[in-house]
Amino acid sequence: MKFSPARLGILCMVLLLTAAVANGWAQETQPLKSMAKELVIKRGFTPEALQCIECHSKKTPGIVAGWKDGRMSHAGISCYDCHVVDKSSPMASQCEGLKGGSTFISPMVSSKTCSRCHPTEVDQFLKSGHAKLASKAVMDPSKAGGKLVKLQFYYEGFAKFDGTKLSYNLGTPKGIKPFMLAPRTSGCQMCHGTTVELGPDNKPINNSWPGGVGTRYPDGSVGTCTVCHERHTFSIADARKPEACGACHLGPDHPNIEIYMESKHGQLYLVKGEEWKYDSPPGAWEPGDYLAPTCATCHMSGIGDLHTTHNVQERLKWDLMHKKSVVRSGERGNGEKGGPLMRQVCANCHSTTHVKAQEKTLEMAVNLYNTYWDGASKMHKELADKGLLGKDPWNDGFQELEYYLWHHTGRRARQGAAMNAPDYAHWHGFFQVFQVYQDMVNIYKQRLKTGKIEEVSTVVSSAPY
Repeated sequence: MKFSPARLGILCMVLLLTAAVANGWAQETQPLKSMAKELVIKRGFTPEALQCIECHSKKTPGIVAGWKDGRMSHAGISCYDCHVVDKSSPMASQCEGLKGGSTFISPMVSSKTCSRCHPTEVDQFLKSGHAKLASKAVMDPSKAGGKLVKLQFYYEGFAKFDGTKLSYNLGTPKGIKPFMLAPRTSGCQMCHGTTVELGPDNKPINNSWPGGVGTRYPDGSVGTCTVCHERHTFSIADARKPEACGACHLGPDHPNIEIYMESKHGQLYLVKGEEWKYDSPPGAWEPGDYLAPTCATCHMSGIGDLHTTHNVQERLKWDLMHKKSVVRSGERGNGEKGGPLMRQVCANCHSTTHVKAQEKTLEMAVNLYNTYWDGASKMHKELADKGLLGKDPWNDGFQELEYYLWHHTGRRARQGAAMNAPDYAHWHGFFQVFQVYQDMVNIYKQRLKTGKIEEVSTVVSSAPY
């Protein structure tokens, strides 16, 4: 076939244009290639890991079954990856299958181990009230004058009644009898955490492990991720359900799971929750996967323009836990930023009018409670100045009621108002706040009148609920 000069010219022009377009496209897409993540998935387990799996399949089949059912196993993460530690670790020990070898392990896995794969999540967690603050209340003698530490061992542990002398520290008090540890090991430590103490073989002693979310480990690390992401499935879906939070956030002093279930959010969860989708990726779990929020939705999950966070106080304005409610600051968060962030959460499902009404309700509840607390504090100071407060706060009617005012009834009133649970805000809350306060006023007046402290406390020790 012959081409005329004109046809050859057109053909050359087409080829040149095609080459130019291809070169331009290649140049435009080159930055995209450099921006792409390098994703490498390595399947299979090392011989050492397989040895652990094989042994524990026989000795602890429940653990291996849970692991197989979780995403860790599918990602190639085994017992070996999380439990093996350096020989120099203060927690290094050897199980029967490793005796005499060069491999050392620890049954204790803290947030430090998890941070190797989840650094952002652990960094956020360590800034939250779930880390050091969680355990400080129940193990640090400098916190609240040591009242809560002394409560566990001296009062609840029976040392007061049998005359046992105790010396307090961040761990197990010196001089304590084993049975006196029960209030800590069966109660406080399982939610708040404790300081892990080790024996000569580097394994836990004094029932100081396992512990709750704020547990402090011998290598200096803090935090137990498996409190929410339970062993050994480590399920994100399970952690998003309110029952995960309800294991600790319940009872007369902070009935958050009960409050949630009474709220409209909880009602929808109870009747529709089994149909919701809980395993969407972080940052992609949005309304539509659920019809109402769980605890995780509001306090942690990515929603709308907000990113996922493991700092559970990041979206909070008010401190509704302590003696007086103030806007959060310092180690308890940044309430000035937290309020608008929670408002963004609410805006995904509620109108501006609705959100403002709920915020106003909480503000009024905070102001009312603070009015009661200010009155109680004024009475406390006057009684103290006149020498009319008992030395033992747990055996002094006025101080017992003062504790119930903020730690029980006051919390229920404030938190019930915050999460839209009317029965907890009212009957379990402000109704009992008023009753407790009225009894405090009567004791206060009687002591001023007589100039004496009543010999026997008139307070019913079971506490209002």
